[in-house]
Amino acid sequence: MHVDVAGPRRLQRRQCPARPALDTGPGQHAARHHHQPPVAGGRIQRLQRHMDRVRHRRAMADLVDIEDVPPPRCAAPIPEPGAIQQGVDAGRLAGVGKQDVRCVLHVNINRTWEKNMSRTKMSPGQGCLLPRLTGPLPGGWPGITFPPMSQHDSHDTGPPVIARIVRALPRKPGVYRMLDAAGAVLYVGKAKDLRARVSSYARPHGHSRRIGLMIAQVADIEITTTGSEAEALLLEASLIKRHKPPFNVLLRDDKSFPFILITDEATPRLMKHRGARRVPGNYYGPFANAGAVNRAIAALEKAFLLRTCSDGVFANRTRPCLQHQIRRCAAPCTGEIAPQEYRALVAEARAFLEGRAREVQAALKRQMEDAAEGLDFERAAILRDRLAAMTHITAGNDIYPRTFAEADVFALAAAGDRHAVAAFFFRHHQSYGARTFFPHGGAGQTDEAVLAAFLAQFYDRHPIPRLILLSHDIAERALLEEALSDRAGHRVHVLTPARGEKRRFVAMALDNAGEALARKLADRDSHARLLERLAKAFHLPRPPLRIEVFDNSHIQGANAVGAMIVAGPEGFMKAHYRTFNIRDRDAAPGDDYAMMREVLRRRFARWGREKEEARNDAPREGFPPWPDLALLDGGRGQLAAALEIAGELRLKGIAFAAVAKGPDRNAGRETFHLADGATLTLDGRDSLLYYLQRLRDEAHRFAIGAHRARRRRA
Repeated sequence: MHVDVAGPRRLQRRQCPARPALDTGPGQHAARHHHQPPVAGGRIQRLQRHMDRVRHRRAMADLVDIEDVPPPRCAAPIPEPGAIQQGVDAGRLAGVGKQDVRCVLHVNINRTWEKNMSRTKMSPGQGCLLPRLTGPLPGGWPGITFPPMSQHDSHDTGPPVIARIVRALPRKPGVYRMLDAAGAVLYVGKAKDLRARVSSYARPHGHSRRIGLMIAQVADIEITTTGSEAEALLLEASLIKRHKPPFNVLLRDDKSFPFILITDEATPRLMKHRGARRVPGNYYGPFANAGAVNRAIAALEKAFLLRTCSDGVFANRTRPCLQHQIRRCAAPCTGEIAPQEYRALVAEARAFLEGRAREVQAALKRQMEDAAEGLDFERAAILRDRLAAMTHITAGNDIYPRTFAEADVFALAAAGDRHAVAAFFFRHHQSYGARTFFPHGGAGQTDEAVLAAFLAQFYDRHPIPRLILLSHDIAERALLEEALSDRAGHRVHVLTPARGEKRRFVAMALDNAGEALARKLADRDSHARLLERLAKAFHLPRPPLRIEVFDNSHIQGANAVGAMIVAGPEGFMKAHYRTFNIRDRDAAPGDDYAMMREVLRRRFARWGREKEEARNDAPREGFPPWPDLALLDGGRGQLAAALEIAGELRLKGIAFAAVAKGPDRNAGRETFHLADGATLTLDGRDSLLYYLQRLRDEAHRFAIGAHRARRRRA
């Protein structure tokens, strides 16, 4: 069990021989330090004290990882674990003065602890506790981390372990992390009362299949106490995204959303932005996808003639560029427009993006009419084209909410253990698009619980509006409002509307979620049939759960890179992609076979050891770590190299195949070489051939991208 008041941090694990428990009762510090009586004389006495401190530090060196130890003049007794435990339980380790004091306590579950006020003992022969100094405690002492011992019994898992841990847990809000015997995070959860919540896992029965499978693997628990339940909710979402536990609901498709940015500089620039908002300026979004932003920027160029070039290009122009010639830029770089006139265009663009489109269009129409009356037909034509571009933008957006200015709308649809969440984004009374997510790991959970877990992870990195509309009434709505309000810095309302315009938008999102889930399930069924056909064609015992495709990229052997992409029943698994910088200096330049051998040797070198280690582990839900099929971009030579490595490393259970391009390197005439010497060709219109081509092309794309990146760095 680990108690972490400060939040998660990397642990240092060390072992040492068993030591007898130290008598650490009150007033026993001198005995513990083995101090000699001081010698008379000021200088000799100071030297004696210094030598005592040196001996003490050396004696503790094999027990303590000293990171921020005070200088020798401050050396004093290390607080004992029992005192720290009492401090944690009593909540007295909150700080020194105005400092945010952090104290971490880690107690191994395989040790028996008897707490008697200021004394803590270990069972004899069970090893020793290894403290690590981490930060100040009351009285100026460093905080101490007691990491778990590395000696775990493989059978010591499940409800009995949890029952022993529960007795030491505080009744405080916080986050708990279930760990397996290897220290990997199985599950992350939050609680208002950690002891009460974790104790529910100690029951041997009454759990869903998913939770029961998780409990059976629990060998240790790590907790982090927080100041409130709202803080626990935010920390839980952050830890789930960091550790990706196999038994949590996971938001995997979590790319940052793009924004439109008008920079804050003397000559503002119109650009697309993704990521942290470090560039000063006005941000408009989020938009559902990059394509929507690109189309919007192209239309805004026509409507407002703002520059989109980089500052370097802008500063070095001597004549207008092509953008000015096709009336997409006012060319402020060469003085084709006065600075005050350009600032007026920027003000109009900002007003348009802030939802005042009708106001801007009306003003532009008046200017066009005035120019025509003054016989300035060239200016009138420019204003006419700008007005047409604005009308084109607004015509494509027929959803204008009247009862709210900004909101995110989420609706969840479910079919068995599969879920889809449709999201609509509204800003400045305008729709900024829609997007659908497919969270994983929701089997055995209610729709409300899946939606709540999704929202906590979604807003861990995305901007938070003032209004969030939901299709389901989640149980912790008030807690979510409090947590999101704290993070956003403004009041956030989470509603489940029953009628009116808000309900209409939720119903639209719900329809989108249902349709997207139906398409996803249909694609999944067709994909499953493809994998069944693949298994039959390649003589596999069952449809592959994991396919790895390998390719190399280089220019006459220079900056050579190997690439591996991964696909499974859910499609491409980009989090599992890997690149390999070719290191073999002895191979001839451009030797593709030697490159393939090196890549496969490095990929599968740990196969035997990890296979043996995994044999004793309980099965997990999730994606398998090793492939059923390894597909090579190449011919018989690449396949022979792969089979050589398979024999060298004694790989079993992996099928190897190579895909060779046709005689004219044309798609549709590929030949597949199998490990048993057989060859396979497919009809050019066969869906299985198209699927295999997609795998090969994705590996080729990824390898070329990695090679270009390495070449740029070189």
